[in-house]
Amino acid sequence: MVTGCNGQLGREIQKEYENDEVELLCTDVGDLDISDHAQIMEYVRQQKPDVIINCAAYTAVDACENAWDLAYRINAIGPRNLAIAAREVGAKLVHISTDYVFEGNASVPYTEFDEVHPVSAYGKTKLEGERFVQQFADRYFILRTAWLYGDGNNFAKTMLRLSENHEKVRVVCDQFGSPTSAAELAKVIHVLEPTANYGLFHATCEGSCSWADFAEEVFRLAGRSTKVERVTTEEYASPTKRPAYSVLDNYMLRLTTDYRMADWKDALLEYLR
Repeated sequence: MVTGCNGQLGREIQKEYENDEVELLCTDVGDLDISDHAQIMEYVRQQKPDVIINCAAYTAVDACENAWDLAYRINAIGPRNLAIAAREVGAKLVHISTDYVFEGNASVPYTEFDEVHPVSAYGKTKLEGERFVQQFADRYFILRTAWLYGDGNNFAKTMLRLSENHEKVRVVCDQFGSPTSAAELAKVIHVLEPTANYGLFHATCEGSCSWADFAEEVFRLAGRSTKVERVTTEEYASPTKRPAYSVLDNYMLRLTTDYRMADWKDALLEYLR
């Protein structure tokens, strides 16, 4: 069972599993509301999935600040409902979380056992989702990822669109993270899901950069001449506090599996191709 099947990760999950002998139950908000406990329980009891992959989330970071209840329903109550339902039918639950659970004032990559301290409504509601999964699910994988891009609206696509009629774009240069391809994240899910290697994992492409570096690499690989004007977070003026440094260390993945995610530049090249 895949929730949020029309999102960037949901679409990649469908591609990743297309050659497997599995039945995919693809759902999205139009036909199944994960924040509706009764609806989720009825659906899961009826379908009895072996695995639930939760790709549904309210990811509009700025909008979350002014829509706390909506963000909490989708990012926290939704995973809670799925965890309760998964436990009842004996299903594994794969839940996607975020680097925004960290404050972002570190200078070295965050591991799974570093202390969390979200500073935005988005980060806070996603952390509550993690806690509900840990509280109610028997068998779960929580995967924290970051700066995700795939088939849908994302930073790389926005930069390419802007480059069509702009000689220069302003991009923040003092926020650091790891751009992660949805295709790469889908591969990690495919690796972990059949196993009993349960728990919390960081799952981002290897390496890190600033948003400005990310934009420059997009333009370089796409052969665009658009220049990047580097600005500070203060100069850019966003209504939401974002982590200045939210690079994740895939520590648990490295210690408990032989799988390694692609370097962010290699994954970006594959995406642009």
